[in-house]
Amino acid sequence: MCGIAGILNRAGDEPVTEGALRQMLALIRHRGPDEFGVFLDDGVGLGNARLSIIDPGNGQQPIGNEDGSLWIVFNGEIFNYPELRPELEARGHQFTTNTDTEVLLHLFEEFGPDCLSRLNGQFACAIWNCNDRSLFLARDRFGIRPLFYAQKNGSFIFGSEIKAIFGSGRVARQFDPVGIDQVFNFWSTVSPRTAFQNVVELPPGHWMRVNAGGTEIQRYWQLQFAETAAQDTDFNERMVQQRAEELRELLTDAVRVRLRADVPVAAYLSGGLDSSVIAALVRDIAPEQLNTFSISFHDAKFDESEFQQRMARHLGTRHEVISATHEDIGRVFPEVVWHCETPILRTAPAPMFLLSSLVQRRGFKVALTGEGADEILGGYDIFKEDKIRRFWAAQPNSNLRPRLLQRLYPDIAGMNQTGAGFLAAFFREDLASVESPFYSHAIRWRNGARSRRFFSGDLLASAAHGTSDAPPMALPGRFHRWGALERAQHLEISLFLENYLLSSQGDRMSMAHGVEGRFPFLDYRVAEFCARLPARLKLRVLKEKYLLRRMAVPFLPPEITGRRKRPYRAPIHRAFFHDHAESYVDDLLSPESLRESALFKPAAVAHLVAKLKSGERIGETDDMALAGILSTQLLHHQFIADFRLPAPLGPRDNVKVCLGHNCAPVLSHAF
Repeated sequence: MCGIAGILNRAGDEPVTEGALRQMLALIRHRGPDEFGVFLDDGVGLGNARLSIIDPGNGQQPIGNEDGSLWIVFNGEIFNYPELRPELEARGHQFTTNTDTEVLLHLFEEFGPDCLSRLNGQFACAIWNCNDRSLFLARDRFGIRPLFYAQKNGSFIFGSEIKAIFGSGRVARQFDPVGIDQVFNFWSTVSPRTAFQNVVELPPGHWMRVNAGGTEIQRYWQLQFAETAAQDTDFNERMVQQRAEELRELLTDAVRVRLRADVPVAAYLSGGLDSSVIAALVRDIAPEQLNTFSISFHDAKFDESEFQQRMARHLGTRHEVISATHEDIGRVFPEVVWHCETPILRTAPAPMFLLSSLVQRRGFKVALTGEGADEILGGYDIFKEDKIRRFWAAQPNSNLRPRLLQRLYPDIAGMNQTGAGFLAAFFREDLASVESPFYSHAIRWRNGARSRRFFSGDLLASAAHGTSDAPPMALPGRFHRWGALERAQHLEISLFLENYLLSSQGDRMSMAHGVEGRFPFLDYRVAEFCARLPARLKLRVLKEKYLLRRMAVPFLPPEITGRRKRPYRAPIHRAFFHDHAESYVDDLLSPESLRESALFKPAAVAHLVAKLKSGERIGETDDMALAGILSTQLLHHQFIADFRLPAPLGPRDNVKVCLGHNCAPVLSHAF
């Protein structure tokens, strides 16, 4: 795992300097603190900050092919590289390292962009072709590893993180009002848009080629679900058991290849089904590697440590826990936002930031987790909401059907005598719009859009041209042939998983401390298998992840396999308003700071703050609004008002410098 960055001058006169690349890498050195590399050719520069996991002593990047015509910088892992290398050697390719990076380089040399379909991995890469002077970039199927770019005045600038692009000095730092509006509506920006003007991301499952003639972007993969008419009709015990065995075989191999590393590997243990399955498979494959880590909360409402400890004892793991207090979450929140580079409506990334810090301190660079299971196997309440509302919509005047919602939210339904009525009223809106492609998520987005009441007039006006009740995303051509669950899964994967969970809560929090997360459930073979499953093997009546539970029965305790899904969440307003609250909170939410950023209405925010401090009951909408406002204010302070450049990489940073055939390097500093 690493960080990459680079500049290509397509028409501009400003030279690409080693100093500029060293500055860009200094901003993302947390992603790869072990060693660094720079490649320079006429008008182009590539950089890499390496977290050495495969062939640690001999894999420093950039890496070139035999004749130096191709050069690569790479962020990620190709898990099936040992299987790919012999074929390339048989075709005459010669290797100088034992890395997956060099396998990818030669695979591209042999097959061009078609090589991507042969990769099982999580990656972002950039390959420079000295002969035709083109730059090839690609991103893995689910976008587990980030890749951003900007095009300005004839320059093409890219990086694993946006801060590296700003570090080039070629791109102005300005918010994109539409991007901010999207976060407050859909919980994330909608790819390829980001929260910053003129900075976009390469979408997951895409590649691009950049040269003097322009930019070409192509999709090479998209998850396709089984069409309703093609789903299995023979739903019997034998079929269920067969599918469970197939899933276990696929998951076992996904775990096996993700244990490939020349450094120790750990696993996260949340106490839920998904991480427990992964940790149990690790124990079966490599029991000597079973080191597990988890988060506990002082607030019992969020704590799952009882189940974590049960699983640790059951598996016999060497287990460590980091406790996240309200004070801890508030203290690290500015660092969390700095790494996220986008407004966030939750504090859930903060405990993950604390967890990766512990993992790094214990000497681990790799951790396996259970991310992705809920999306591909129907694990979220939003899928159940959709199913209940469609059932209710068939008889909209029924008083019995909406009572099913109480099974999802017993706390809300039981909070007083009007709880059931509140649920029915809340979920009734647009009940009959079952033909809408966004039916499953419309309530979530409508609820999020309430936070617009805090937007300043300027922000509302600037975002108006891009504001919509539905995300501006292209739906797959066969989307309408999928069932209701499959359509909801596609939206959840394309928006929440790819744009938030794998980014703000995933890559950014683990790589902030140089820890690489690996996700067996997002092995494309596992995901494609699950996409072909009948809906009732994923969500059976209102029992989520049915097939995974059946698969896990032989090797997990019944209190884990039978446990209801509990979403991972963290305290929000209590992390910022308590007796030992951080001073930055009041500073950034003050009328002066709000007027300076011109993003939110000072009076509306003051009313929210007074409500939070008064001890009134706080709903989820207000909690999320607070997180969104505070994180946006932090972003303004960190990236717009006071963007601070660290010292560029220097002589002690172990920087490898490679020169291309036509290089006449311009050094802006003496190193």
